[in-house]
Amino acid sequence: TGVVGLQNLGGLPADLVISTPTVYALTGMGAFFSAVTRGPMTAIVIVFEMTADFNLVLPLMIGSITASFVAQEVFKGSIYHHLLESRGIYLEATDTSDRSWSRLTAADIMERQVETLSSQITINETIQTFAKSHHRGFPVVTDGKLVGIISQSDLAQAAEQRIDGDLLLSQMMTQKLITVNPTDSLTHVLHCLKHYQIGRLPVTEGRKLVGIITRADIIRAQSDRVTGESKPLGAKPEPSYVVYQTQAPATGQGRLLVPLSNPKTLDALLQIAMAIAKQRNYEIECIQAIVLPQQLNLRETAVDITKSRQLLARAVKQGQMQQISVHTQIRVTHDVSHAVLEAVTERHINLLLMGWQGHTSTPGRIFGDVADTAIRQAPCDVVLVKLGMKSTGLNRWLVPIAGGPNARYAIALLPALVTLSQQPEINLCQVFHPSKSERNPKLLTQETRSLQKQISCPVIPISLCASSVAEAALDLTQKQQCDAIILGASRESLLKQVVQGNIPEAIARNCDCTVILVRKAIGHQ
Repeated sequence: TGVVGLQNLGGLPADLVISTPTVYALTGMGAFFSAVTRGPMTAIVIVFEMTADFNLVLPLMIGSITASFVAQEVFKGSIYHHLLESRGIYLEATDTSDRSWSRLTAADIMERQVETLSSQITINETIQTFAKSHHRGFPVVTDGKLVGIISQSDLAQAAEQRIDGDLLLSQMMTQKLITVNPTDSLTHVLHCLKHYQIGRLPVTEGRKLVGIITRADIIRAQSDRVTGESKPLGAKPEPSYVVYQTQAPATGQGRLLVPLSNPKTLDALLQIAMAIAKQRNYEIECIQAIVLPQQLNLRETAVDITKSRQLLARAVKQGQMQQISVHTQIRVTHDVSHAVLEAVTERHINLLLMGWQGHTSTPGRIFGDVADTAIRQAPCDVVLVKLGMKSTGLNRWLVPIAGGPNARYAIALLPALVTLSQQPEINLCQVFHPSKSERNPKLLTQETRSLQKQISCPVIPISLCASSVAEAALDLTQKQQCDAIILGASRESLLKQVVQGNIPEAIARNCDCTVILVRKAIGHQ
């Protein structure tokens, strides 16, 4: 053997006794274990712990390491890998180096939902759009083709030059564009951003705008990669797999999707969904997601759907009582958020309503992984519901307003939501910052009058002065003993939300009542 050969060559001490059957047996045992498991150090430690014989260490090391290398050359993978593969579990080596980062393309990190401006609007209209948005620049399009870009700095220069506000945007936009293709590498994208000192980079196919990349998109992608809260960049998630589905009569004018997971909150969540569905003549689609580990094959892994079917059966029964069509499906997935987004697309969903804990401990997230993904990517209206201690009999409603599209959408849902109340009372609240010398309650007055025409219940306008909208809303909730708060999703940038705090999240975290957060469909804001 190799051990004997080394001794004959003088590689081992002369006084080391290795010719006994015990030494050969123990060395062979360690070598066999090492070859099977590909764990030579484990084999050495185990055998040494069993014998406590220092004379065994050197031959054991030689035998175990040699056996491991030889076995790896002859047959790839340890016995554990092959046992897992026999059960349909395949472990893939992950690239932990920065090479995976360098292989990314523009298509991997670009924002596909792009807000654009028409080249035919005026400068004054452009200024109004910027005032209502958190974006610092917009691509400009004509007939769907990219023709220019406009930024806040361009508008500032226009103001300095006293350019006529009725001038068309096409006459002052930047027409000399720097663009990239979806297949361009991330290295090229970073070079363009740095070399041309620009903050946003349109992604085009020919002249068609297909996405946009900002520095924030790159920072967010890198943050997700570092924190491990997303899949490896550039990797496309495996599509979810529908293992069970029921269809009800298609009688509605739209569809409302409700992901269900918690039996305790199912009834309250469905009551809200059905109130909205009735008012809008929607059908309801209920989805239950079964999550499997990444290494399992979705289509080949057996899953138990008994509890999921029981959960969905409760939803169908409630729909029958309310005379609302309820479709159901069970999806097997690696990621709940992707399963929900796939259902939204495949089932042509108009509104997504989902439960929300009201807080998250996930780094880099505002509302939570699934909720953040829904708010950011779902192409339909989104309603997040954080159920309070009192989830039924919601009589007193508080609605903070700020004039944005999401706030208006929150108000538009009230006629449906107050049907859940026996004696509804609505408090419309507008908060003014102390630094503002002039307070214009015009918006509050308009919304109050508009709502009074739609709802036959008291609508109370309340004007407050406070430095914090969240604190003012929380104080008013306690004073008015409100049962529910409904408000629009924040329109600030992610960085601003993280630094200054997200108002809906702050309200939900610090109050015990039901909080409903709404976001209008992307592209309809």
